[in-house]
Amino acid sequence: MQPDRSTQQIAEEDQTRAQIYALLGRLLTSAPDADLLAKMAAFSGDESELGQALAALAATARKLDPARIRDEYQDVFIGVARGEVMPYASYYLTGFLHSKPLANLRGDMARLGIVRADGVPNPEDHIGSLCEMMAGLITGAFDAAADLPVQRRFFDAHIAPWALRFFADLEAAKNAVFYMPVAGLGRLFIDIEIQAFALVAQDQAA
Repeated sequence: MQPDRSTQQIAEEDQTRAQIYALLGRLLTSAPDADLLAKMAAFSGDESELGQALAALAATARKLDPARIRDEYQDVFIGVARGEVMPYASYYLTGFLHSKPLANLRGDMARLGIVRADGVPNPEDHIGSLCEMMAGLITGAFDAAADLPVQRRFFDAHIAPWALRFFADLEAAKNAVFYMPVAGLGRLFIDIEIQAFALVAQDQAA
């Protein structure tokens, strides 16, 4: 997705959230190159669940080369007729591609100033693209207010209803080796976000 303006200074916690969303977006929209793999291999996790998930991803990144992961990406997400998992909100929510969830997303993108980048082959409701959009909303990269209520509405509308199921399916995919810890990180992180945004909603209602 194409940012409309430069990022703003944000709190460290939000910067971390944005970085995880951006990493998931990058890994889910295409296989990592050697440079990204090297950076991931250097990740060090702490004792938290999220830290352990990052450590598991780093350990897998150290074991596999880019060509092997490109083949895996092809098998898991693309396949001959289709991949093992379908990374689209429309598919998970309706059973069809290019359906109402995509239309709803495009409406919200227009309102938030999120512009589809040139040359992107996937529909905008691809899980990787949605993670990129969340990263941009957190950092203020798009032409819209990016406070927590705005983030929560976007997340609740376009990610929360299906992302946990997607990551569970990805984690269980037969050909997923590199993408198993990617899925584990995604599943854990989205669950944390769901809980955090539930607290935001409670605060707004109070």
